[in-house]
Amino acid sequence: MDASIRDKVAVIGVGCTKFGDLFDQNLADLMVEAATAACADAGVGLDELNAAWLGTFSPGMNGGKATITLADALRFHGRPITRVENYCATGTDAFRNAVMAVASGQVKMALVLGAEKLKDRPVRGLQREGIHPLLEYGTTAPGMFALAANRYMNTYGVKRESLAKVAVKNHAAGALNPKAHFQMKVTEEQVLKAPLIAYPFGLFDCCPTTDGAAAAIICSAETARALGKPLITVKGMGLAVRTGKPFLDPTCDYRGFPATQEASAQAYKAAGIKNPVEEISFAEVHDCFTWTELTNTEDLGFCKAGEGPRFVEEGHSTIGGKLPVNPSGGLKSFGHPVGATGVRMVYEIVTQLREQAGPRQVKNARIGLAHNLGGPGAVSCVLLLGRDT
Repeated sequence: MDASIRDKVAVIGVGCTKFGDLFDQNLADLMVEAATAACADAGVGLDELNAAWLGTFSPGMNGGKATITLADALRFHGRPITRVENYCATGTDAFRNAVMAVASGQVKMALVLGAEKLKDRPVRGLQREGIHPLLEYGTTAPGMFALAANRYMNTYGVKRESLAKVAVKNHAAGALNPKAHFQMKVTEEQVLKAPLIAYPFGLFDCCPTTDGAAAAIICSAETARALGKPLITVKGMGLAVRTGKPFLDPTCDYRGFPATQEASAQAYKAAGIKNPVEEISFAEVHDCFTWTELTNTEDLGFCKAGEGPRFVEEGHSTIGGKLPVNPSGGLKSFGHPVGATGVRMVYEIVTQLREQAGPRQVKNARIGLAHNLGGPGAVSCVLLLGRDT
């Protein structure tokens, strides 16, 4: 995205299901709940939407027919539905594609929906449907991210206590959020004494496996003004893709993720952001693991390399800090139903910019950032939304 799209596309409605172990709802149920809530929030009917973008990573028994699930569940027939799958950036990339369609003038009003039923998924780890059962056998996200975390911690002399502070912070925020999977506080001692999953990650260093869905209604800024909606517009977007085998990449130092650095640079340029830590009000950052939040704050330019631990230890990333990170509770509290996560972040940003976040409200919120990292580490998408001052 370049600066020509800035402020041309607005978010006029958002909706989000409760995230958690939603065994009594199927994928279609979650889609209907999120989309209906977003339409009600926008004050528009589903029949007023011209197209839909669906973000879902692993729709289970529906396979590649997830678009039909959405069409039938919402009676969204006779209109284009595009499924987007881009690892953990699935939801944010679905939003990005819909924004470009609206900005081009081809679509007047669009639905962006992210949904995932991970609890119904028959496989474990990174093994996926349609792939040979022995390919990536035993490979798990905690194991792969732990390799990079150990390199980072050894390089900068970081202890597990720094990781634990991320869990404490994000669980404290999640305890204030009725949509979160886990609405509970934890202590640093609990985090450090929890069972180990893959060193240095204990149980509370890892986000949970979760079901959930979120949706957004977008249109041109002109249409939003005509409808009398508070103007929350897309300021910038960035997407970067590196090698599909990031932990075998000889150009990577395993202390951060170039995809995030590149995607954020694109988004900042489009938005005219020169000093992220001063100009961005808050951020929803991909904290699939506690260490990942630390290195993401560095890759996003909130602090220098190796200073992520200090950033959280000094309280800068708390809800009352100079740049709150994950005031929603993050993936740590919400879990990571892959396709839903990025759209759920958009939901949080819009809620914050409207000053409707209640006890977790960030003061004077003007610009919010959403960031996803997937692959692991090979794909990153960054969105910037802001409100008229």
